[in-house]
Order: sequence, then structure tokens, then C-alpha cells
Amino acid sequence: MTESVWRDMALLLFCWIGYFVLHSVLASLAVKRRVAATRPDLMPYYRLVFNILAVLLLLPILWLSYRDSGPMLWRWQGIAAWLANGLALAAVVGFWLSLKSYDMQEFLGFRQLKFHIRRVEDQEHFHLSRFHRYVRHPWYFFGLVMVWTRDMSAATLLSSMVITLYFIVGSRLEEKKLLVYHGDTYRRYMARVPGLIPLPWKSLTAEEAEALLKQA
Repeated sequence: MTESVWRDMALLLFCWIGYFVLHSVLASLAVKRRVAATRPDLMPYYRLVFNILAVLLLLPILWLSYRDSGPMLWRWQGIAAWLANGLALAAVVGFWLSLKSYDMQEFLGFRQLKFHIRRVEDQEHFHLSRFHRYVRHPWYFFGLVMVWTRDMSAATLLSSMVITLYFIVGSRLEEKKLLVYHGDTYRRYMARVPGLIPLPWKSLTAEEAEALLKQA
């Protein structure tokens, strides 16, 4: 790769790191509790503003990655392309089906705004959808499938690697919060179900998931 391509890749890496650091800091319990303690009047807006910022700050990074994509490293061909696209489509469908298992009003921040919710805990509920019986972070899993089934340019590969690393680190940070809220119940859940990649021998039956929910 030329010097200009390496420079573009360095800029893209810097942008991704900055984005994920900011995202993690704003999602942390420390910052949420700080805002709740010093400016409780802002808490009803926190989740909504957080989501808006996440989308707006992501757009220029995606534009940068497609504008300066660098050399193409590989393309899926033939049967491999059908398989890759089929897996990506299945991940999209799985993601769409999983939305029914979440309180999207709360996730997006509209419920907090509507009812003037100021407590941090109101944004951290324990729930187990049918997907959560097989993997603790189904959205991250679907995201990984979609990311790694694309044709890879230098920029796409770099972005995929950084996103994967963030999903690993971000899931650990998220689970620290869930352990604070749900303690031994979530710890038992973690022992039974894998984090990012489903494993056939590690899952919960519907009855076991219901029992965990009753304990939460």
C-alpha cells in the first residue's frame, strides 16, 4: 500500500478508537451517576441524546471508510458469496426479530423522556429473549456476522477488526454493570450461556430462562 493509503488507514483507526472510547465513557455507570447526582434534570434526556450522538458521530467514520477504502483484499465468489450473503441476511432477520424482545421505547430513550425518569437503574433491566438463551449479546453476534461476511478492502478489514475488538471489550464493560444490578442471577447466567458466539453445548431451556427471570 502507498503512503497515502497508510495515512488514510491511520486516520480511520484514530476515528474508530475515539468513537468507541467516547461511547464507552458516556455509557459508563460513573458518568451516568455523575450526571444523575449533579444534574438530575438532564437524566430524562440522557439515553436519547446518547443514541443521537452515537448515530451522528458514526456517519463521518462510515463516509471516511468508503471514501478511502484502500486496495481490495478479497471478494467472496461463487458458492462462498451465496453463503456469506445468506448468513448476512439471516443476521439481519435475526436482529429484526430480536427487536420484539426489547422495550425499544426505553432503549431509544423515549420512555425516560415521557415519564421524566431520572434514576440510572431504570435504564438497565434484565431480560432473556429466546436469542439470549443461546448467546448473552445477540446484537453483537448478529453484528459480527454482518461485518465479517462482507467483501474486504483495507478499510473494511481495519473497521471489522476494530469493531470486533470493541464488541469484546464493550460486552465485558456492559456485563460489569449488569453484575452490579443483578448480582448472582446474572453470574449464573454468564456461567451457562456464551458471550458473543453461540455454542451448541451451552444454552438455556425456556424453563431455565424463566427461572432466572423470576430470581432477578
